Amino acid sequence: MSWFESLILGLVQGLTEFLPVSSSAHLRLTAAFAGWEDPGAAFTAITQLGTEAAVLIYFRKDVGRILAAWFRSLTNKAMRGNHDAQMGWLVIVGSIPIGVLGVTLKDQIEGPFRDLRITATMLIVMGIVIGVADRLAARDETGGKHRAAKQRKTLEDLNVKDGLLYGACQAMALVPGVSRSGATISGGLFMGYTREAAARYSFLLAMPAVLASGTFELKDAAAEGNVSWGPTIFATIIAFGVGYAVIAWFMKFISHKSFMPFVWYRIALGIVIIALVATGGLSPHAAESAG
Repeated sequence: MSWFESLILGLVQGLTEFLPVSSSAHLRLTAAFAGWEDPGAAFTAITQLGTEAAVLIYFRKDVGRILAAWFRSLTNKAMRGNHDAQMGWLVIVGSIPIGVLGVTLKDQIEGPFRDLRITATMLIVMGIVIGVADRLAARDETGGKHRAAKQRKTLEDLNVKDGLLYGACQAMALVPGVSRSGATISGGLFMGYTREAAARYSFLLAMPAVLASGTFELKDAAAEGNVSWGPTIFATIIAFGVGYAVIAWFMKFISHKSFMPFVWYRIALGIVIIALVATGGLSPHAAESAG
């Protein structure tokens, strides 16, 4: 991988990680459109450490408060009813589905799931799902001519059942094209949570999964020696800087804006990819798109 490729891919990772458009799909597509080799699942997982560092810094007060309360609850029974302590457990519970599936489907994630036909299909399908969830949330928030606005749930209402459902939604993002934030936020909207609550828990929930995935990929890459470390680290740093700016913007955006621009973008991109693959303009397989 060249330094120029790492710069572009780092920018793409930072720009798309927190938006409901699928960062893994965009990394795969950027390489395919440019005629570069597929950066691979390892590169994706490692550069996500950069964007996850941005999440840790942006939500540092929340993370610090949750960790402190959770650790205290391990020895102090009185703390176990504390909301922050419960959030710590709920993040752990919500991380179980992606942890289990990430290990059992590792070969598929690094191979067949990266087929561009699957990516395109997921972009379209999840785009429709996000659109429906967005409309349901908007209907509850604004009400209607003969219907009062409906109060939506906040993170104070989060329980184990909802935490596991969030986790199941997050696990869907193992397939490029789904989008971690898109799947978890839309899942939260379907469960009746506010946009801000759904996004906040989505980003908190991503931390253990991304950190674990990135750490394992770092270990495997170091053992196998098949990663261009200089460009990969450079891309990770770029992803961190860009990702921090994007998450700050996105948290403000979702409080009063619709997800529909992302929905139409996903559907249009998916259709373009399918058309290009069908006409032979783009190879669906990573190996064929290399060099």
